[in-house]
Amino acid sequence: MTGTKKKSVTIIDADESEQKTESKPLNILTLEILRLIQDAQQQHGLRHGDYQRYRGYCSRRVRRLRKVLKLPQGDRRHYKRRDVTIAHLEDSKADVRYLEICVMLTERAWAYAMQLRQESNTEPRKRFHLIKRLRKAAALSLVLEALTNAEACDARTKLEAHAYKMWIHGTLYFELEQWKSCHDSFSVAQKIYTELAESLPYEDQTPYRVKCQEISPSLRYCAYNLDESDIKEPAEIRNVTPLEGLDALMQQAKQRRTEELSEIEWRKHKFTVRPERVRLFLISIQNIDESLSKAENVAKKISILEQVIMDCKESINAVRDEIKSDPKLKAASGEPLTGTQILLSYLTYIRLQRTVERNICLIEQATIEGKKSKPQDFARFYEIILQNMNELLQLNGFENDTKYQEEINLQAKCFKGFRCFFMAKTLEGMKRFTDAFALYERSAAYANNVKSDKKSTAEQKKMVNKLLDDIDKNKFIAHAQGVLEEIKKEEETEVFKKPTKKFKIKTSLSERLDNYVEDLNVLTTKPNLVKYPPELKPVPCKPLFFDLAHNLLEYPNLEDVTSEGAKAKKETGGISGLVKGLWGWGGK
Repeated sequence: MTGTKKKSVTIIDADESEQKTESKPLNILTLEILRLIQDAQQQHGLRHGDYQRYRGYCSRRVRRLRKVLKLPQGDRRHYKRRDVTIAHLEDSKADVRYLEICVMLTERAWAYAMQLRQESNTEPRKRFHLIKRLRKAAALSLVLEALTNAEACDARTKLEAHAYKMWIHGTLYFELEQWKSCHDSFSVAQKIYTELAESLPYEDQTPYRVKCQEISPSLRYCAYNLDESDIKEPAEIRNVTPLEGLDALMQQAKQRRTEELSEIEWRKHKFTVRPERVRLFLISIQNIDESLSKAENVAKKISILEQVIMDCKESINAVRDEIKSDPKLKAASGEPLTGTQILLSYLTYIRLQRTVERNICLIEQATIEGKKSKPQDFARFYEIILQNMNELLQLNGFENDTKYQEEINLQAKCFKGFRCFFMAKTLEGMKRFTDAFALYERSAAYANNVKSDKKSTAEQKKMVNKLLDDIDKNKFIAHAQGVLEEIKKEEETEVFKKPTKKFKIKTSLSERLDNYVEDLNVLTTKPNLVKYPPELKPVPCKPLFFDLAHNLLEYPNLEDVTSEGAKAKKETGGISGLVKGLWGWGGK
């Protein structure tokens, strides 16, 4: 690794010695290295962990850049190495894409190493190749840092190149299990990314915050493998690692913006912003409204506002800690507030207002979802907003500010109108139409009050006009439903009157189905529908068995036994018996 470093630096120095031209005005180059890398990774495979695809993209990108910048390495038959040098950056036709070539070369070596790490789970020998690729990536990152140290690059590019180099080296030390060097490298990279995030506009902070979160687990693992004596504070790390000049570069990046916020005027109060954390927070939210207007969707707006609220809470805690540490910053009861206390009120005001905006975005998101949201959900959102309004009314130092109180009360009336509207929708779903109609009337009263007020803004009037249209549509529906409900109740009251003795019928309904009789007892809770228990009736018994051979039997002749057969025999046997007696013959 050391030999590779010397080789790279030697090549750059040799090219510099060959390039001796007259001094010309330099073009200041700016390259957002971290944003460039993250966009390329997300679009070309690393969203799914496909390092081989990303490595191929880096190779193709380097080839295209060399072709466009007319910096080929030979022709189709012969190879001739041509590196990017400081002379390319200091030329009058300098292009920032020269630096991009170095970034892509480093990323290609790193992506190959990560691919080998995945394959080394089944093929342990590939771990040696993994270490070689990381060493090459570390050497290329050193070349990139040497190029960005030229006068043609601005402070931000130099900071990003140094942080990127420390991160690549930290990755190499992590694989080599050199925990002390790994911890130092990752700590420096994280510190630089944190400072960059704090000094840049809010919309540019996300990549740096994400990178800091990625580095944190590696730092914790290094600390786990180290003794407590080996883990040094960030101040000691700055003395050990080569960060000379970075303070000046950070100062150059933040000086112009911090000077603008050394003193703030808010509602006729001037106060000085002393805590650095608070100053950086106020810098970051200067263009927050523009960022919200450019947001792609409501979810993106919610994400931005939630991050602002979290940063604001941290700033509030910093001011409170300062007041606790210095009792002089806290005014006694009855005395006017100090500048630090007004600053605390100002930050609280920002937090509450941004919280209200976040809740409005949540309402908008719930409206888009449609059927998944219920009226009571919207009413709950507006209830939370009104709680924030009450906190704004009780803001320390502004309880007696008439103009401020009128402004917040006007906002509260607008939100009260919306709360009443959705409470009415909720009651309408519960079929309490009379109460819903009354709440629609109260909502319209709030809306008309805001609309007629001369101090209301154009946005508030627009919201209120839309609310009035919705109230007119729903109010008459609720009124009509209420009238129908009253009529229905009257009809049911007449029907459910207790029947008199005159119409009482003792016969059950099942016994008189063919006869129409207006029997009001049928509508009661105990109607006479059928006689229970039913009366007992005789039914034929079921035989014990069936004689299937009955038809095939031949029964004997029983005519002699029966009375008719005996009678017939007697009639025919009288004469023959007489003859038998006379002649002395005949059977016995």
